[in-house]
Amino acid sequence: MIEALAQEAAQHWGGHSPRLIRNRENAVFEIALPTGPAALRLHRMGYQSDAAIWSELWWCAALAAEGVAVPAALASPRGDLLVTLSNGRKASVIDWVQGEALGIAGEPFAQPLSVVLERHQALGRLIAQFHAATARLILPASFTRPRWDIPGLVGEAPFWGRFWDHAGASPDQRATLIHARDFLRDRMQAHATHAAVVPIHADVLRENVLVNDHSLSLIDFDDSGWGFALYDLGTVLSQNLYEPAYPEIRDALMSGYGTEDREMVEVFTLARTCASVGWTMPRLAPDDPIHRSHLARACMWAEKMFALYG
Repeated sequence: MIEALAQEAAQHWGGHSPRLIRNRENAVFEIALPTGPAALRLHRMGYQSDAAIWSELWWCAALAAEGVAVPAALASPRGDLLVTLSNGRKASVIDWVQGEALGIAGEPFAQPLSVVLERHQALGRLIAQFHAATARLILPASFTRPRWDIPGLVGEAPFWGRFWDHAGASPDQRATLIHARDFLRDRMQAHATHAAVVPIHADVLRENVLVNDHSLSLIDFDDSGWGFALYDLGTVLSQNLYEPAYPEIRDALMSGYGTEDREMVEVFTLARTCASVGWTMPRLAPDDPIHRSHLARACMWAEKMFALYG
């Protein structure tokens, strides 16, 4: 079924030969266009509105035009950035980006530490460039994206769910997550007195950073939205908490980005680990081990943040 939809979608762009790359929130295929390879996305039904997807595509095209290493959206021969398929699913096509993922979730980095640090410093620079370019843009009046602000992370109905209500949490874990919610709200409210809510990527995970020799590219803006800029650094670090060289990775990332606010970077790392607990709840089978690992990670980091900054 998914392959037939990809064939149908590719034809809207004059493309053919779809090859499945991954099937998570969106199904992503490599397709052949007359101009070369491109990435076809079949958007998950009911997740983002048409207006939100269009906003993402507009934003990435504008960033690419500013020289940021992100894939631009490609219009169909009819001029459409977003098309509706026969079953109602939406499809879009973006530039093909060469490179290998920065790493694999849950696996230690295979590269020497010097390479890992060099890449994270470069990633910090890329995120800073992306944020600066976004700040120069005049967003369309119709621009709409999800909220990763205070209500979107720790309000009554966070965008990825009420992580403190996870059915698999033990009583101790639930207590820790409730404390974490209050802790995060207090820290973010203080941060909001001098930091604006701006468009952010919100999903700078290893698999969304592609390495091509010494250059990096940032892909997959599907979860991008409105939030605090340092949340993007926290998202990066959320996958590095068990790395022996975590402090060095953190410092390289912050140095590249140009911030010395270690406390808020690590607070936003906690925000991401908690949001990820919420992400698991409607998506994974009850016996999926990721529930346990995400709960353990969030609670471990919460306890460390309480000790350091509580």
